[in-house]
Amino acid sequence: MSDLALKYKAPRGTSDLVYPESEKVEGILRVAAAELELRGYRRISTPIIENTDLFRRSIGEATDIVAKEMYTFEDQGGESLTLRPEGTAPVVRAYLERSLHARGLPQKLYYLGPMFRRERPQAGRYRQFHQIGAEAIGSPDPFIDAEIISISEALFARLGLRGYELVVNSVGCRECRPSYVRMLSSFLEGVSQQLCDECRRRSRENPLRTFDCKKESCRQALESAPAIGEQLCPACREHFTATCGHLDRLGIRFRVDERMVRGLDYYTNTTFEFQFEGLGAQNTVSGGGRYDYLAEQLGGPATPGVGFSLGIERLLMAVDAQGLDPFPGLRLDVFVAGAPGADRGRVLDIMTAVRNAGISADSDFMERGLKAQMKQADRLDARLVLIVGKDELERGEVTFRDLDQSRQWQVSLSMMMSELRDFLEGVKRDG
Repeated sequence: MSDLALKYKAPRGTSDLVYPESEKVEGILRVAAAELELRGYRRISTPIIENTDLFRRSIGEATDIVAKEMYTFEDQGGESLTLRPEGTAPVVRAYLERSLHARGLPQKLYYLGPMFRRERPQAGRYRQFHQIGAEAIGSPDPFIDAEIISISEALFARLGLRGYELVVNSVGCRECRPSYVRMLSSFLEGVSQQLCDECRRRSRENPLRTFDCKKESCRQALESAPAIGEQLCPACREHFTATCGHLDRLGIRFRVDERMVRGLDYYTNTTFEFQFEGLGAQNTVSGGGRYDYLAEQLGGPATPGVGFSLGIERLLMAVDAQGLDPFPGLRLDVFVAGAPGADRGRVLDIMTAVRNAGISADSDFMERGLKAQMKQADRLDARLVLIVGKDELERGEVTFRDLDQSRQWQVSLSMMMSELRDFLEGVKRDG
C-alpha cells in the first residue's frame, strides 16, 4: 500500500516498534532486569499520567522539560494531568504515598516503560520514548551511588558494547550550590553577548542549564566559566571523593567533568552520564544522580536517594552502530504442513499436540499448496517442518524435514513427539 493511500500514520515523533527490533528490545529488558534483580532491585510500575504539579515541583519550572516539552491537559474534573516525562519523581511519589519506608531502607526499585516529551524529533530523540531506570531511596552512602552507576556498566558489558565514556561530577548541595550559582550568574552576565537567546534566558532563570547548550558559540563562551568543584562544601567533596573511590574499586573507568550537569533541578551531589561515540548530539545513553531533597519537595520527610535512567531507543542505536546482534531473532520450532489430500483436521491435531508439549508451532491458514507452505516455513525460520500427507497418515507416519540441513526422513506417529524432542535438544546442544 502506498503512503498516499494511508489515512492514518503514527503521530510525529513516535514510531511503531515491530519485530525484529521489538524482540531486541525485549532481550535488552530481560538482561537489564536480571542485572537489577541481581543487586536486589524490585519492580515498580507507576501511572503514565500524574498530577502536573508533581513535575513542576520536582523537575523545575525553568527547565525545558516543564517550560516547553510536557504533554499536559485538563481532565473533565478540572484536574491538570501530565503524561510522565521522566520516571524518578513518580517513583518517589509512590514511595511516599505507599509508605514503602516501612518495608525497610533502602528501598531499591526499578521501572520500565514509556515517557513523553514534545521535543523536536531527531535521531535518538522521540516524543514517546522508553526507559529502564532504578532508584535507591533512603541511603546517603556513596557506595550506593557507585552501585547505581555500575548497573549500566554491567549491562553494556553483557551486550558487548564498547566506545563509551562515563562522565561524573558533583553539583553540590543546598549549602554550597547557591554561592556557586551566584558566581556563575556573574560570569554569564559578562559573556551575555556571546550566548544564544535561549542561554540568555537560562542565565537569568537557571544558570546551571547553560551548560546543557550544544551550540558551539555558547560552549566556547563557557570554557572559562568557574568550576563547581572549587565551591563544594567539605561534606559534598568527601561524598564525591568516596564515590569516585568506590568506582575505582569496582574497576569502572570514568572522567570528572565539572561542567557536566543534568537537565533536572532535583539533582544534588553525584551526577553522571554514559556518553557513546558515533551517536551525534544525542550521545548520552544512560545517566542519573543523587536527589537528596526530592522527597521533601514532594511533602515527605528528608530522605536521600540516587537513581539512573537509560534510554532504550538510544541503546538500540549504539548496539546497531557497533554492528552487534546480542539477541538472535526468534525461530519457530515446527511448521506443520499439509500435503494435498491430507485431512485438515489431522494437521491441526498434530500442530495442537506439538504446542501442548511446549514447542512453538504454526501451520498454513491461507490454503496454500505444499510448495508455498515450504516457502512460508522458510520465512518463519522454522527449524523443522512436519509434512502431513494422505499416504503417510494411512501408514501412521509423518515426514520430518530439516530445513537447515536439507534432509528429510519418515517418523511413526507413535514416536513423533519423542523424535521431535530429541531433534530440538540436539539443535540446542549444537548451538
